[in-house]
Amino acid sequence: MSSKFVSYEERAKRHPSSAARSLLETIVRKRSNLCVSVDVTAKADFLDIIDVVGPYVCLVKTHVDIIEDFDSSLIATLQELSKKHDFLIFEDRKFADIGNTVALQYSSGVHKIASWSHITNAHPVPGPSIITGLASVGKPLGRGLLLLAEMSTKGSLAKGVYTEEAVQMARAHRDFVIGFIAQRSMNAVGKSSTDTGDEDDFLVLTPGVGLDVKGDAMGQQYRTPEEVLNDGSDVIIVGRGIYGKGPTVDIQSVQVQAERYRAAGWSAYEKRLQL
Repeated sequence: MSSKFVSYEERAKRHPSSAARSLLETIVRKRSNLCVSVDVTAKADFLDIIDVVGPYVCLVKTHVDIIEDFDSSLIATLQELSKKHDFLIFEDRKFADIGNTVALQYSSGVHKIASWSHITNAHPVPGPSIITGLASVGKPLGRGLLLLAEMSTKGSLAKGVYTEEAVQMARAHRDFVIGFIAQRSMNAVGKSSTDTGDEDDFLVLTPGVGLDVKGDAMGQQYRTPEEVLNDGSDVIIVGRGIYGKGPTVDIQSVQVQAERYRAAGWSAYEKRLQL
């Protein structure tokens, strides 16, 4: 039976990856499949948004390299908020280099991503060495890796054979790769209708989710939570739909929108289970 129709709770019980189990358990506990992408450049705004959306999310997606006043105290506070509100942290680093380089980028430098981010991601362009390089750092820490199999931008090259090769790389490294950034379930990709091999249970996190708009001037394309859940996604990723596009952040509106998207995502999941 396809994992598309199995509950988060059942998948959490049997998933071989501790990182995937942790995320699935958080989703069940909080009745939330919402990940908020906090793409702001000021430390104060970054932490304020996370504190407000924290009760409504299973995961917070960060880009710490865009924060102009970054310092180590930000990471300490982020970890405190993760514990306070019971969510995991996903640094959207999109690694894309040879194994030795990404291992250093993951473990060292200013950000020391592996020390605090439960999940990160990578482009499969360099080949399997990018996975082994990141795994050498993250696997002993119980971290999980997502591969970018598809993207939500218009004209993306991540499709067809590229997507199939990403899935094959993940299948060869199930001890560290827990899923994909994609627009649909990847479990059947590259398999024939008569394939009787092991059933995959890769998580799918989907960006480009919106309730009010269909796209932006930068080529982003949006779908509703129900549309992406019906295509096999597990976690919806929302950013500007929650905290807006302006130079200032309306915290009261952020809270309202976070609960709105949490409710929409969970409703879409419950409907999917009935299919």
